[in-house]
Amino acid sequence: MMGLFNICTMFYHFTGLARAEEVAETDAYVPPPNAESYAFEAEVNRMMDIVINSLYQNKDVFLRELISNASDALDKIRFLSITDKEKLKDKEELEVRIMYDQAAKSITITDSGIGMTKDELVKNLGTVARSGTTNFLSALSEGSADMNMIGQFGVGFYSAFLVADRVRVASKSPDDPVQHIWESQNGQSNFIVAEDPRGNTLGRGTEITLYLKEDAEEYADPKKLKTMVTHYSEFITHPILLRTEETIKVPKSKPESEDEEKEEDEDLQVDEDKEEQETEMEEVTTFNWDKVNTNQAIWSRDKDEISDDEYQEFWKVVSKEPYTNATTWSHFNAEGNINFRSILYLPDQIPQNLRFGNFKDEAHGLKLYVRKVLISEQFELLPKWLAFVKGVVDSDDLPLNVNRETLQESKIIKVIGKKLTRKAIEMIKKFSEEEPEQEQKEDEEAEVDEDGNPIEKKKDEDKEHPYISWYKKFSPSLKMGVIEDDASRTKLAKLLRFKSSKFNGANDWISLDDYVSRMSDKQDEIFFFPGENIEEMKTSHFMDVFNKKDIEVLFFDDPVDEYLVQHMSSFDGKKFQAITKEGVKFKDEDEDFQRRREKVYKEKFRPLTKFLKKTYGSQVSRVVISKRLGDAPAVVSSADWSHSSNMERVMKAQAFQHGRDPSEVSTVKVLEINPRHPFITQLLLLSPPEDDDQAKSFVVPPSTLDAAWTLLDVALLNSGFGLSNVKGFTKRMTRVLKDSFGLDSLELEPEIDVPEEEDVPDEPDSNFGGMNMEDFNMDSLDFDSMTEEL
Repeated sequence: MMGLFNICTMFYHFTGLARAEEVAETDAYVPPPNAESYAFEAEVNRMMDIVINSLYQNKDVFLRELISNASDALDKIRFLSITDKEKLKDKEELEVRIMYDQAAKSITITDSGIGMTKDELVKNLGTVARSGTTNFLSALSEGSADMNMIGQFGVGFYSAFLVADRVRVASKSPDDPVQHIWESQNGQSNFIVAEDPRGNTLGRGTEITLYLKEDAEEYADPKKLKTMVTHYSEFITHPILLRTEETIKVPKSKPESEDEEKEEDEDLQVDEDKEEQETEMEEVTTFNWDKVNTNQAIWSRDKDEISDDEYQEFWKVVSKEPYTNATTWSHFNAEGNINFRSILYLPDQIPQNLRFGNFKDEAHGLKLYVRKVLISEQFELLPKWLAFVKGVVDSDDLPLNVNRETLQESKIIKVIGKKLTRKAIEMIKKFSEEEPEQEQKEDEEAEVDEDGNPIEKKKDEDKEHPYISWYKKFSPSLKMGVIEDDASRTKLAKLLRFKSSKFNGANDWISLDDYVSRMSDKQDEIFFFPGENIEEMKTSHFMDVFNKKDIEVLFFDDPVDEYLVQHMSSFDGKKFQAITKEGVKFKDEDEDFQRRREKVYKEKFRPLTKFLKKTYGSQVSRVVISKRLGDAPAVVSSADWSHSSNMERVMKAQAFQHGRDPSEVSTVKVLEINPRHPFITQLLLLSPPEDDDQAKSFVVPPSTLDAAWTLLDVALLNSGFGLSNVKGFTKRMTRVLKDSFGLDSLELEPEIDVPEEEDVPDEPDSNFGGMNMEDFNMDSLDFDSMTEEL
């Protein structure tokens, strides 16, 4: 068995060396005397200069372009073989092979495609006639960016000179009995075409050898090549094989004569009981062909033929998240002015680039392919708020050989972007409307009671809907879309979910559609309560009248919610109204009666409102009679056009507020007093008279002033505002405590007298029972008897 292993190893060893010697020989290849020299046309020279120096900013794309050309050639021969089986007789395999030679500093890409005849080599690789070079240059000069000229060997082929000083092409066409070579050096204005002195080594197809520049020698490395193929061409239909080498140790084989064999047999008989000596080993280099593009382009298949497991496996490839699953996906073909195929995924977990609200400009979730060849991961195919969507887009209508900056400005990309955005929103909408799957345990028997009757299990009503679980993570992105995307705002608004005053369960997140559908006859507006803590909002005095009238209120506990309603002032014809602002109205109220009653209250409490406004100064803009308070003596609301208390808190907490005056974000406060509350009626009695002459001689007691200020302090705190004068509040509370305890003075008591301490003996040193360690005789202990007792 070991002998067979040695034979196989040596076979691979010598065949590998032979191939390496072959490459080495071709590196030193000198054009034969019968080689014909051709001059590049002027347009080709100019175009090559543009491609090498301007068009491609990333040198790695040379491999992408050459593999794409190889794939086109394979597609063409496969198509021709459908009607003519003889086309495949010279070579049945349809594949791309890539090999490298670090010694020769070269890379070779071979395909078994359609190949080229001598005339096709001249026309396709050096003249205007077939390469479309003139049209390519015209498109560049006109700025039309219509550069879809990449055929069998068009513009993309010249990207080889990004990394190579010399390029040699060997090609064998089924229509030509002779294999020819094409060769050119970078910077020269001519190329040569000749019969290949090696003969027909290809059978059919094309072999391109790149002799690398000094600054591109890194490409002659298997790891580098594998990374590039995986990145750009992992979904090419045809197999892409990369030749790799491996050095292994095998037993060293030695030639043996018959006499030596006899002596060895005798030695084995004599030393059969001795241990075998270690076998001498030698290093042998073996070569293998590894398939690189193992992933399938499932987007090109019929979606009815793809299982959920296959979609999840492809999600892991696209997202580079091998330990997560997609929440849902959308697989579709778009047809119209531009045709493309796409798979969009909703992730289950927040992507790293979106954590902590970090919307990076360079982080985009979609990969753009052209005929299964990766163009870029940096195209802004989706708006920033949809950055969490992952997936692929593949189009045959896009140019392959164009840089990101040019294509990003293309109208085609904008058309694709609009369709993708619409499909992404539809995918989220469909997900939000899905009924949660009921967990069924078919293998388990239903539980029964003592009489054998089945026990009906209670439904888990507190189990969250999958959309709610997802929404909690990604709601900032959707809300950002409502704020920024005017065209999609109405559709996105339907995807929003909020907590409300009528529900407390896990699934009690409601949509705006749900809210509007069950609006009370007493309201014309969508009422919302902006705040920080829902439990505190539920017990707020602002909720008194809404609880009494049984009107539902949405809780806006996300800091971005108020920004959202600033850009979406209404939904389904219903305006948004913050209940913490003035101007809240209800339809069930008799406006005429309310106006007359308000006039009476206003007249009665004019002395108090005038006194309070004068006392508070700029702390409040107005003091008004409230129509909505229940048990509270007063609340502080915001002017209808001003910020709410919650928005004031959010804006003051924002970073990068250099040089900004705090008054710019301060809320215009309105003190609403409850005319039926005893505190208010009592304060009215203590207020100065309305007559100015009488008011001048009226002295307001300090206790009345403290009561007035305390009223404002309590109202501010209950309404979600902070105290503007904490020091004044502290002094007032101190006086309140003094009066409550009936103290005449706040002078401190004298220090307490401490009696003199008696002399206390010093504590003994570490000892046993007061015995000093110095007096402890270790020799007096009977350890043997102590051990027996233990």
